[in-house]
Amino acid sequence: MKIGICADIHDNVDNLRHSIRLFNALQCSHVIIAGDFVSPLVVPSLRKLHSKVIACFGDNDGNRRGISGGMSIIGGLGEPPLCWTSRDGVRFLICHQLQDVRDCLGESDVVVFAHTHRPSIAEDRHGRLFINPGEVGGWMFRKPTVAVYDTKQRSAEILDLPVMSPGVIIEE
Repeated sequence: MKIGICADIHDNVDNLRHSIRLFNALQCSHVIIAGDFVSPLVVPSLRKLHSKVIACFGDNDGNRRGISGGMSIIGGLGEPPLCWTSRDGVRFLICHQLQDVRDCLGESDVVVFAHTHRPSIAEDRHGRLFINPGEVGGWMFRKPTVAVYDTKQRSAEILDLPVMSPGVIIEE
């Protein structure tokens, strides 16, 4: 099964729509969001996902009540760190800032984090995979990315999203 992973949306609805289309095309069973929605502006687009959402807040989420209210329809949202186990037994630890989970890695197989806006995939000496999907928003590095984790292969990859020109309208 495939798990979509994204973070640091920062209210870029156009890039979020690209990531949603990608996750739907890949038939992801779940999408993990590692924080920094910023506002409820992104929630209507997230309703287009054909999968459940597991998400945590980041350090730039202003209207948490508004984000929570909209997210309750499409999945779970909570304070980091979150623990979630896929149907086939892969244990995920989800946070926004990696420093928040250094002392609670436990028996996790995959640690999903964000905050730096830099995509990366690394394995520690215990075989635990650390995935930072980069930034959906694309505001910092102008290279929006997401990640996909395959639970059968136990592998992940970073995928580039199209770079949008300012003023381009994306039809839904």
